[in-house]
Amino acid sequence: MILDLALIAMIAAVLIPLYTAWKTGDIWQTMLAFSSISTKTAVIILLVSVLRDDWMIGVAGVIILSVGNAGLMLLAQIIKRIEKL
Repeated sequence: MILDLALIAMIAAVLIPLYTAWKTGDIWQTMLAFSSISTKTAVIILLVSVLRDDWMIGVAGVIILSVGNAGLMLLAQIIKRIEKL
């Protein structure tokens, strides 16, 4: 019961950056919001893997946590360099 409420609260917390990304037109705010969504989703995946007692889902969550934001930061650097040109 408590874990279900925690899962619902975590899903609600994911909606906050989605609203921020939709509201602002700034590319940096949008990328920051998507980075936040990625991290929160990975934590939700880890919670679900604990609830289901499935370590394969947990491994996927750890991979998302460790590698997921690297591509986003690479994209941020590309956009930053294009803006300088």
